[in-house]
Amino acid sequence: MYVPSNCLPPPGYCCRGDWLSSPAIAIIMQFISHRFPEDHDPTIEDAYKTQIRIDNEPANLDILDTAGQAEFTAMRDQYMRAGEGFIISYSITDRRSLQEARQFKQLIDRVRRTADTPVVLVGNKSDLHHLRQVSVEEGKELAREFHCPFFETSAAFRLNIDEVFAALVRQIRQREAESVRGSERKTRRSHSFWSRMRFTFHRKQHSEH
Repeated sequence: MYVPSNCLPPPGYCCRGDWLSSPAIAIIMQFISHRFPEDHDPTIEDAYKTQIRIDNEPANLDILDTAGQAEFTAMRDQYMRAGEGFIISYSITDRRSLQEARQFKQLIDRVRRTADTPVVLVGNKSDLHHLRQVSVEEGKELAREFHCPFFETSAAFRLNIDEVFAALVRQIRQREAESVRGSERKTRRSHSFWSRMRFTFHRKQHSEH
C-alpha cells in the first residue's frame, strides 16, 4: 500500500506487523519512540505511523499490532491480505511460541495464496538468556524454512530493533521492483507479438496481389 504524502517523495511503504505475543508491543514502541512500555493491554489492536529513511530513501510505515484480533477470522484475514509485509515474533523464553510462529506463517500463506510474501522472523527477549528455551540455531532454521531474514531482539535494550524494520522495508522494495520488471517484460512481449502479427498480415496481403 502506498501512503500518499505531500512532504516526502515516493515511494512510501506500509508494513503490517503481525505479532504473536503481547511483548511485541515493546518492539514497536522502541522503534517508534525509543521507549520501553511498562503496561499494555494485549487485547487492544494498535496502529502506528512513522516516517523513516532506509538506504537514503523515504519510507512511510503503517504498523499494525494485531495481537487482540487473532480470534476474529474475518478481520484477521482482511489485514493479512492488505499487509505488504509481516514481522512474526516469538519469545526465546517460550518454546510454544516458536511453533505458533510456524503456524502463523502457514496461515499468512494460505490467506494470501502465496508463500512469497515479505516476512521477517524475530526472536524477542534475547536479554533473558538465562530463561532461554529456543536456541539461536532453531530460530535460524525456522527462518530458512520461511526463506526470510532472522533477528534476535531485545526490546528492553533496543537490540536489533531498527534492523528488523529496515530488513522488511528492503524486502518490500525488492518485491515491488521485481513486479515492475515483470510488468515491463510482459509489455515488451505483447508489443513483440503484435509486431509479428502485423508483419505476417502485411506479407500475406502483399503476396495476394
